[in-house]
Order: sequence, then C-alpha cells, then structure tokens
Amino acid sequence: MKTNNSIIGRRQFVNKTARLAATVSLAPSMVAAMAGKNHKKRVVLVGTGSRGTATWGKHLVGPYSDYVEMVGLCDSNYKRVEVGKEFIGTTAKTYRSDEFDKMIKEQKPDMVIVTTTDCYHVDYIVRGLELGCDVISEKPIATEADQCQRILDTEKKTGKKVFVGFNMRFMNESVEMKKILNSGELGKILSVDFHEYLDTSHGASYFRRWHGKIKYSGSLFVHKSSHHFDLVNWLLESEPVEVHAMGKVAFYGSNNDFRGKNCRHCDFKDKCEFYWDILRDERAKKLYVDCENVDHYYRDGCVWDKAITSYDTGTVQVKYDNGVYLTYMLNAYLPYEGQYISITGEKGRLDVRLYARQPWETDAPIEFRLSKDRKTSKRWTLQPGTGGHGGADERVKDMFFKPGQSDPLRQTAGSRAGVLSSMVGIAARKSIETGETMKISEMINLS
Repeated sequence: MKTNNSIIGRRQFVNKTARLAATVSLAPSMVAAMAGKNHKKRVVLVGTGSRGTATWGKHLVGPYSDYVEMVGLCDSNYKRVEVGKEFIGTTAKTYRSDEFDKMIKEQKPDMVIVTTTDCYHVDYIVRGLELGCDVISEKPIATEADQCQRILDTEKKTGKKVFVGFNMRFMNESVEMKKILNSGELGKILSVDFHEYLDTSHGASYFRRWHGKIKYSGSLFVHKSSHHFDLVNWLLESEPVEVHAMGKVAFYGSNNDFRGKNCRHCDFKDKCEFYWDILRDERAKKLYVDCENVDHYYRDGCVWDKAITSYDTGTVQVKYDNGVYLTYMLNAYLPYEGQYISITGEKGRLDVRLYARQPWETDAPIEFRLSKDRKTSKRWTLQPGTGGHGGADERVKDMFFKPGQSDPLRQTAGSRAGVLSSMVGIAARKSIETGETMKISEMINLS
C-alpha cells in the first residue's frame, strides 16, 4: 500500500492498513469465500423489481448457470414475485416477504441477494446473516446510521459476510483512474471535484419512483451518490471523517403549478413534458401496473408530487482522514447527462469527462486529460465496455461467482465500504437538515 498521501507513524500505519483492507475489500480471501470451488452457489433473491429481476435475476441465472443456482424468490408483492419468476426464467420457489425465514430454512441458500426498496435493505441483510447466509446488497447498503450499525454489529457477531455491488469500481474509466493514482504520477493527492449531471430523462425517472421520497431512499445523496462516494473512497484509499452539505428540491416536487396522481390518470398529459406512458413498456406494465392493486405502488408517479422530499440539487463537502477534500455536486434536471471528475495532486491534475447524452457531438464518450504544469498536458480517450453499465455489471458478478478471480485493485466491496459510502450521504442529509458539519465518528461506531 502506498502511503504518500499522509505521513504516519508505524503504529498508525498498521492500524490504517487493517482498516483499509476492511474498507476496500478483503480480496482474495473474500473472493474465494464467495465464489467457492466445488459447488454451485445456492442463492435467493429478495426484491423482484427491475434491478432485481434483470441484473441479479435473468442476467445471473442464465450466463452464470455453471456457478449459481437460484433457489428462492421473495417480494412483498405476491403478484410481482410471480411475474419476476417468469421474467428471470427460473423454477425457484416464490415467497412473500413475511415468509423470508421460511424461504431460508427450506432452501438453505449460501447467499441472499437484496434488491428491495433501499430503506428495507437492513432487515434482510441482518436476518440473512443471522440465519447463516452471506449477503450481497445492492447499493446503498442502508439509509440510516443506526441501520449501518446493525449491519456491522451483526456481521461481526455471526461471522458471515456482506458484500455490496459497487459496479462503478469496475467501469473502464474507474480502473484507469485507479491505476494513475496508484502509479504516484500525481504525487500526494490534495483534492477531488466530482460533478454528477443527470438530464431531465434520467433525473425525472427517480422522481416518478419511490426514490423521490427520503423515507424510502434516504435521498439521492444516499441512493444515487453512494456509488460516487464509494468511488472516491476507493480511489483515495482513505476514509471520510467530516461532511457538510447544502441541498434542496429546486426543480421537481412542488415547483410546478399543476400535478396529477400519476401519468396514466393525469389531466395534464398534453402539456407535461414529463408525461410517460408506462403502458407502452411491456416489462414495466407487467412488473408494476399489473401488480399495483396489491401494494398501491404507482411506478409512473408524478414528478410534481408535493410529497417529493429527495433533493434534486445539492453540494457536499467531505474531509478525509488523510487530509484530502472532496467537493461533490449533484443536479438532476439538466439538458445533458454525464460526469466531470477532477483529481488534484502536488504534481498535477487529472480531469475526466464522461459524456452520456448531450446536444453536441463528441469524439469519444470518455475523455482523460493529465496536466503536469502550465506547459504540459496529455489527452486520451476511452470506450466503455460492453454490457450492463459499460460491462461493469458482468465484472462484478464474475468477481462474486466465478472461481479463481484475482482482485489486484481491491474492487470487491465489503460491509465497511458499503457503510462508509452510505454514511457520507446520510451525514450530508443530516447536515442539510441541521446546518451543521457532521462528524461520522459521532454518528456510528466503526471500530
């Protein structure tokens, strides 16, 4: 491990090394424990919505059939779990969410995959551990500090392991950034700037769904930004210690003079630029519209709902234990989509621009620029990988389920990494609510 980002004594170095191993990954032992060598992993999936039935369902049991056997599906909506079963193409037995214990006892899985609404992740993670299973959780691992504490305490008590599917660590641009930082070419890192640009297609989709309500998602700073906070944590090999933030619902929610119950039953279809006809999306219709009489969840909710509380604009400042500062900005209603990440070191600056959708032409979707002084700058481009999230979804599953995987960049994320990424977002939300700078050590015991 390189220690050029801070000067620390031998005892501090030993403690920091152990802590970072838990934060970033425990490879290769974690990978070996997850993949196994002699039998297929018996897995159950709880949460059969879009992400669960696709990434961790259909795209798992098909391509990974040599390594994984799906033996149980569970959801709070008894109709949706049956639709999910059909979409995944599995013969796994289905269960209601109140039958989770029954599913574990009957199917005896090695692993539970949790893809429920964010605020309920903790319940299935903790209970899965208590019943003797390892757990893979979609991000975020949790939406409240006390939930994070429960997960850490239960993992320590049971000896079972929690992993988080941080696919962003596996994207081509992330790997490139990590290798540059590891090379030492930038020298001691001083600061990071991270701008997340969501356009009015992607951004609005969050506010049609439960993600627009803090009580379910913890805010976009927890749900969406946990990816980004984890990426920075991983790149820096450091832990966040203080967080200050500002944020508000600046565009969606009550910021309009008309609204409806949901798109299908709205009197303003002809004048609303965010009208979405869910009935033209056959999969969404089957998973949600045909099942909504059970739980009254409307997937095509109104982006102008006054109950929307998740911030659509905001900035977060983070101080790390190695002295680095992160400035993070999120906007969810822009005319273009992408990211701009800058990493400044004593020897230069790395600028990374990711283009997704924009009203102008670019020569490549990923642009790198490394500037060493006022006269020297190098530009190069990358292409994303093929497959889900630029091939990252498949790489995550390879690491989780295929035997013999190496992990030289420590991309496998355990519970501590999941908790730290969530805690930045949780602390940001608390800072917005109180106006105070939040110290993570005062919110959760990480020792």
